[in-house]
Amino acid sequence: MDDSELCHFGVLTASDRASSGEYEDLSGPAIESFLKEAVTSQWKVTRRLVADEKSSIEKAIIDLIDIHGCSVVVTTGGTGPSPRDVTPEATKSVCDRMLPGFGEQMRAISMTYVPTAMLSRQTAGIRGSSLVMNLPGSPRSIREILDSIFSAVPYCVDLIGGPYITTNSEVVESFRPPHARRE
Repeated sequence: MDDSELCHFGVLTASDRASSGEYEDLSGPAIESFLKEAVTSQWKVTRRLVADEKSSIEKAIIDLIDIHGCSVVVTTGGTGPSPRDVTPEATKSVCDRMLPGFGEQMRAISMTYVPTAMLSRQTAGIRGSSLVMNLPGSPRSIREILDSIFSAVPYCVDLIGGPYITTNSEVVESFRPPHARRE
């Protein structure tokens, strides 16, 4: 298989405490665990762990996409309203176009579980032919959100020129319009 058929995921955890070793990063592994269950096409992952600093998050996203060739970068952490939560700002500054529907849907999903979900500032955007999505830092929230929104990810990646991603329909069924499906 050539690399154009392989989906390279970047998983970026933004956390002051996890990056300093104060506690173990559980959010990045939660994303990777979901991918192991959900994605059936060939894929690989590159993980990064950085402090909640805009320049560090920007550099990590750029590195994952421009240097490592990630088609999808999933960030976790730094999406709340506190002064150190700057992942959405970092994402917006390195993306060419934003996809606000992802953030709207992520908040709607989380609102069914906790009323404070309206405080979240999750977003998504496109850099070149790569999708960047911001998830919250809670492993439980990550799973709740990915179980719902990931159905749109493969077609989004198709539309921006990335590899063809297939999923395990028992975990999440990819949605593609009939004209866009491969046989």
